[in-house]
Amino acid sequence: MKLVLPYMNKVFIIPAVALVGVLLAGCMKWDYGLEESFDVAEHGLFITNEGNFQYGNASLSFYDPASKKVENEVFYRANGMKLGDVAQSMVIRNGIGWVVGNNSHVVFAIDINTFKEVGRITNFTSPRYIHFLSDEKAYVTQIWDNRIFIVNPKQYKITGYIDVPNMTMESGSTEQMVQYGKYVYVNCWSYQNRILKIDTETDKVVDELVVGIQPTSLVMDCNNKLWTITDGGSEDSPYGYEAPSLYCINAESFTIEKEFKFDYGDTPSEVQLNGSKDKLYWINDDIWEMDVTADQTPVRPFLPYKGTIYYGLTVDPHSGDVYIADAIDFVQPGMIYRYSEDGELLDEFYSGVIPGAFCWK
Repeated sequence: MKLVLPYMNKVFIIPAVALVGVLLAGCMKWDYGLEESFDVAEHGLFITNEGNFQYGNASLSFYDPASKKVENEVFYRANGMKLGDVAQSMVIRNGIGWVVGNNSHVVFAIDINTFKEVGRITNFTSPRYIHFLSDEKAYVTQIWDNRIFIVNPKQYKITGYIDVPNMTMESGSTEQMVQYGKYVYVNCWSYQNRILKIDTETDKVVDELVVGIQPTSLVMDCNNKLWTITDGGSEDSPYGYEAPSLYCINAESFTIEKEFKFDYGDTPSEVQLNGSKDKLYWINDDIWEMDVTADQTPVRPFLPYKGTIYYGLTVDPHSGDVYIADAIDFVQPGMIYRYSEDGELLDEFYSGVIPGAFCWK
């Protein structure tokens, strides 16, 4: 969730006869309330569709790159219930997919072949991402909370908290996590400007690194370098406004090695890596690509801006194909574009409302 609210609320009065027709049409299309079975490919792509904030229309899609077949609303169709309010992210561990429901305060565990729920962890504040340390321990970051939650995935319960120094509940924001040795690194996004370093043996924040305003994402490349990109805030933000930057950070020394500055008004986001982790991709209106050893950002984009809303990005770790999520207008179902490593359009398909994140099976 990037705190995108629906444009307006409308109340519609529908005649009774018309309403019956709508309900019947809905039943014929989806068989609401029934549970479907699926025969899915071994390799594929999950798409978490955020849906509109407070509308409860989050959904999960699955795409098979080999057959180019997409299945939308798979969680609902497999379980007979909605995914909830704002599907933020998903990771897979040992055949189980963990789907983080931000405004539903829940993390669902699903079988990645049947899409059926096998468990859930509840009572979060506003969860964002989950990172596994073992089968019995994981961290869950939050927004509007100054704690990172510690959970036992096997028991589906919260077991503790990591207090983040110099962060209030109101301005609390911890996001994506990567691990190097016994340390987990976390970017702090909303109204923040820090990367945290957590000792996983003590569950304590042991260091922090100040970067630019609002680091939006965090990855680690093949050379154990952390990469984060900042959005610079906004002109009307009480926290400040500056030109965004792309940072390369040495994980061992926890120091900034490179900073690539953007222009005021740029809105970079979504730093991602290819399968070999030697090439970076990010969104800044256009889609950009850069080798991790580069000393300057490219002059020309990998894919030019199409006058729409690029909202999410991923790279197939096997083929190198690049997938882009287009939110279109944040109301109608979004579009996914699939490009080859050379920038050739290979496929495009509709997903759910506001496709925001991806997870490879």
